[in-house]
Amino acid sequence: MKGIVVYDSYFGNTRKVAEAIIEQIKSEGHEAELRSVREDYPSPPQGDFIFVGSPNRMGGVTGRTKRHVKHLDLSVWKDKPLAIFTTVAPHPEGEVTEKEKSNYERWALRAGPKLRDKAKDHGLNAVDKVLYVEVKGQKGPLADNGVEQTKQFVHEFLQAIKR
Repeated sequence: MKGIVVYDSYFGNTRKVAEAIIEQIKSEGHEAELRSVREDYPSPPQGDFIFVGSPNRMGGVTGRTKRHVKHLDLSVWKDKPLAIFTTVAPHPEGEVTEKEKSNYERWALRAGPKLRDKAKDHGLNAVDKVLYVEVKGQKGPLADNGVEQTKQFVHEFLQAIKR
């Protein structure tokens, strides 16, 4: 199988997640291609499954990422699995108020599901589970377990689509 990994990144964190996805796909014996939504390519992506990722920007994904999903060719991608991943601010630690918890869920955890639902509304086969990878601070780096968490998500995704 061949996987396509498409991402947008501002500070390099989402790119690192995309690279970890590529590494895991290849380690399980598959082909993988990395693409940035900021670059033009001579041909549209072709593969058996696709990952699309973005940093969380004010509770949403980047406009480039949304446009990329909107412009995926349904004749190619409608029946192939699509997984969404986002990089998010760290979860508040210690005792947090209900308002802080609600704000975190509203701003950090809604971007991925919104993009997933937009992909489904477009007719794409987006999987329900979204990968969230925390970054330390506003600009990163990735949380200590970010790469391992990503690889585990990809492994589980690949196992699920083999069935």
